[in-house]
Amino acid sequence: MIEVLLMLIGVLLAATVVASVEYYRHVRKAQKEYEKAREALEYIVLSFNRELKREADRLELVAYQVEESTAKADASLKRVDRSEKKIASIESKLRAITENDETVLSKIAEVDTKTRNIEVAHQTLKTKITGLEEQMQKLSAMPEMKSEPAIPIRRDKAMAALTETEVIVLEMLSAEGPKTAPEIKDRVRLSREHTARLMKKLYEKGYLERETGKIPFRYSIKTEMKKFLNKAESEQT
Repeated sequence: MIEVLLMLIGVLLAATVVASVEYYRHVRKAQKEYEKAREALEYIVLSFNRELKREADRLELVAYQVEESTAKADASLKRVDRSEKKIASIESKLRAITENDETVLSKIAEVDTKTRNIEVAHQTLKTKITGLEEQMQKLSAMPEMKSEPAIPIRRDKAMAALTETEVIVLEMLSAEGPKTAPEIKDRVRLSREHTARLMKKLYEKGYLERETGKIPFRYSIKTEMKKFLNKAESEQT
C-alpha cells in the first residue's frame, strides 16, 4: 500500500515536474513573445513619436508661415487703407482743381473776349491813326499857302476885341515864342482854369496856333497877329 502510495506520489511529482517544466517553457516563450511585442511596440511608438515630431515641426512651420502671412496681410491692409485715404484726398483735390479750372476757364473766356474787343478797338484805332497819318502827310506835302489871317482883316477891329490880359498874352507869345497854359498862368497871375479858358478862346478866335502832339498844348501866335502887334507898337513910337 505504501509502495503504491509512494508510486503515486512519485508519479504526481513527475507529473508536477513535467507540468512545471512545460509551464516554464510556455512562460519563457510568452516572455520572449512579450519582449518581441514590446520591442515592436517601442519601435512603433518611437516611429510614431518621430512622425508626430515631424508633423509638429511641420505644423509649427505652417503656423509661422500663417502668422507671417497674416502680418503681411495686416500690413497690406494698412497700406491699402492709407492708399485709400490718399486717393480720397487726391480725389477731393482733383475736384477742387476741376472747379478751379472751370472758374479759370470762364475767366480765361472773359479775358479772351476782352482781348478780342481790345484787338478790335486797337485795329480801329490803328485804322484811324493811319488815316490821320495819311492826312498829315497830305497836309505836309501841300505847299505853304499865304492865306488871309483867321482874324478879321481890319487891325482896329481885331485889336479892339481883345482885353488887356489877352493883349499881354499875345505880346508875350510874340516876344518869347510858344508857351503852355501853365507857363502863361504864372505870368498873368490867373488860375489854371481861367488861363486854360483864355488860351482856348484866343485859339478858337484864330489868334493862336497850338501843338497837340503832347499835353499840355503849346500855343504860339499866328504870323498875321504878330504883324498887327508889331505894327501897333511902331505906330505908338
